[in-house]
Amino acid sequence: MAAAQGRLSDGAGGMDDAKEGQGNESRAAQAPLPFRAAVDALRTARLRPQVEVEQVPPPQRLAPFTYALEAAVVDDEQELADGRLVLLHDPAGHDAWRGTFRLVTLVRAELEPEMAADPLLPEVCWSWLTGALQARGLAYGEPSGTVTRASSHYFGGLSARPAASQIEIRASWSPREGLGGVPDTAAHLASWCDLLAQVAGLPPAGPGDASVVTLPQRRGPQSH
Repeated sequence: MAAAQGRLSDGAGGMDDAKEGQGNESRAAQAPLPFRAAVDALRTARLRPQVEVEQVPPPQRLAPFTYALEAAVVDDEQELADGRLVLLHDPAGHDAWRGTFRLVTLVRAELEPEMAADPLLPEVCWSWLTGALQARGLAYGEPSGTVTRASSHYFGGLSARPAASQIEIRASWSPREGLGGVPDTAAHLASWCDLLAQVAGLPPAGPGDASVVTLPQRRGPQSH
């Protein structure tokens, strides 16, 4: 599965992609109970079949305890969108988060050039994120992020290639903590996968999502 590359923003600074996973297992064994419970919930979450999820080495600089997942939306053997979701935990709390947990994400997909030119696209994409969380009744705070669209046009020896456009959503939010100080990370992961599916242009998974605007199917698989 192709990984979502680039930087993720936690609302307080940048985050480099993780390069090494050494020591993650021993560090996880020393993690506080709320973090371990939150990670266990991520590992057991039930997701729609088009979303393929795998654990990847997490970044180590943003919080004392971190856990990372990468996902791709695959339909009819075509990869339509991909992304990364990182769970951060600081038992001492973080002023910018207003809590001890933070979720950070990067989501991206290719678009038809006509869709990328829509002036309302950034606002619509941000509404997909907040709408996905609200559709599952999730409480969260301090959301922040950016929506970026980029277009590539080819000339000379590459002129035969069609123009390509891409959308990226980089965001972070603080999931509200429940009993024992543990947020419902499984539901947050499910809502994130809903966002991935919407960006990929898949139809809503259920009647509760019918009011959410979705992207038209893009023309082909994403190249990496």
